[in-house]
Amino acid sequence: MRQTWRWFGPKDLVSVDDMRQAGVEGVVSALHHIPTGALWTPDEIARRQRQIGVMRDGSASGLNWEVVESLPVSEDIKKQKGDWRAHLETWKESMRNLRAAGIEVICYNFMPVLDWTRTDLAWRRPSGATCMRFDLPDFAAFDIHILERPGAAEEFPEWVVAEAALRLAGMDEDRKAALARNVVFGLPGAAEQFTLEDVRRHLAEYAGMSAGTLRRHLIDFLSEVAPLAEEVGVRLCCHPDDPPFPLLGLPRVMSTEADYAEVMQAVDLKANGITLCTGSLGARPDNDLPGMMERMGERVHFLHLRNVTLEGDDLRNSFFEDGHLDGGTDMVAMIAAVLAEERRREAEGRTDISIPMRPDHGQDILDDLGRKGQPGYPAIGRLKGLAELRGIMTALDHPLVRGA
Repeated sequence: MRQTWRWFGPKDLVSVDDMRQAGVEGVVSALHHIPTGALWTPDEIARRQRQIGVMRDGSASGLNWEVVESLPVSEDIKKQKGDWRAHLETWKESMRNLRAAGIEVICYNFMPVLDWTRTDLAWRRPSGATCMRFDLPDFAAFDIHILERPGAAEEFPEWVVAEAALRLAGMDEDRKAALARNVVFGLPGAAEQFTLEDVRRHLAEYAGMSAGTLRRHLIDFLSEVAPLAEEVGVRLCCHPDDPPFPLLGLPRVMSTEADYAEVMQAVDLKANGITLCTGSLGARPDNDLPGMMERMGERVHFLHLRNVTLEGDDLRNSFFEDGHLDGGTDMVAMIAAVLAEERRREAEGRTDISIPMRPDHGQDILDDLGRKGQPGYPAIGRLKGLAELRGIMTALDHPLVRGA
């Protein structure tokens, strides 16, 4: 397992020096300042590589840009409307440019409108740490009463609708505005951040689109880009829906093992692969993450390791981002399944034996609490998670444990 770290570029308050001191082996980054649908040029890619390669004092960091997260797929491509064909050709050209720069792994997602959704970006825990949280009644209060989406109340259980009304009654205008900002925050560092009117406009454009139609559009996209990826030596990996259940009346198509199996089979190329995110998929109680790794590991090209605690047994629950070794996913079993897959790859003679992983998200602790960095991406919280994951990896791969 290759230990990587997500970095949002020069504006990231966690520096290249911090990454180097954390002992990571590679960097996950993206050109967030380039608008979705625009070309990632060789010059822009090289500039980010240079930024990663240098520490504050000018010395070499020894780190390289190894994984792209994300090369964004435009809403036009997802809807197959407007400039989608031009955006598709631009996406392919960006992929060629990334491969020419030596980058082989590209993560993307196919979530409509919002890349991820939380209701609280700094929920306080009893320890004093803060974390990101999705509260179902709060989200319903936003959807029904703040966004005022037609028909929204019909999509929630009665108890959630009732609780949402109580929550709204207890909110002042500042709290309502904060909830709206949190829900539409989108991808941290992204070039575009949505207003409520932006969200309403996008939702209207997806009106009536079924999950089947969106899945077909994803398969059409992959039918175009995966053969090229296979040809040039790029591994594509689709990130799951976050959270992995329908929101805002929008379809979801990468929320379960069955979803991934259908798409992997439809475009049956090794370049068409999976970003297995234990936090996103772990927000559904019916997802078996170690089992998914065992059954679909051949196509897993990238790993996000984090943990969430669910507050219910339904397919849609409130949840919060817990410590990496806490929450609902058995991280020891998960890492054991990853190491078994890597040994299988080695026996097969594959060149991509070591799967890049990163400690995804993390709770804000210690100096993180005053740093005000990207929500979900603290320096010390992720370092703590990486240390815990690294300990499991080292122990499970030790001869005393493996019986070697």
